[in-house]
Amino acid sequence: MAYVRVPIKVKEKKETSKKPEKTAARKGNAANVASSKSFVNELNEPRWSVVTFELCAASNLTYAEAAQELEKLYAKKIAGLCIITDEAAEKVKNNRQKNKTSKQNL
Repeated sequence: MAYVRVPIKVKEKKETSKKPEKTAARKGNAANVASSKSFVNELNEPRWSVVTFELCAASNLTYAEAAQELEKLYAKKIAGLCIITDEAAEKVKNNRQKNKTSKQNL
């Protein structure tokens, strides 16, 4: 059985894209720059915690400090390591306390 290749003509689509307005693009870039600066500032604020499956190992750290703490705990083979905000760590602590209380009442 022989196969024959038949050339197929494909119609090219005309590009009808509109150019974005220059002012809108500038505003978007300014917002992105401000957003990334804000993000970097948050990383340098002492608002980060290192948590494990069991407990909150450290809190009120900059992100770099939290990363160092995480590495130390990882070297000790601690499971479930994660860097989260102090606010989230408080919620985790509260939920764990509620779970312990409800288990004790059973």
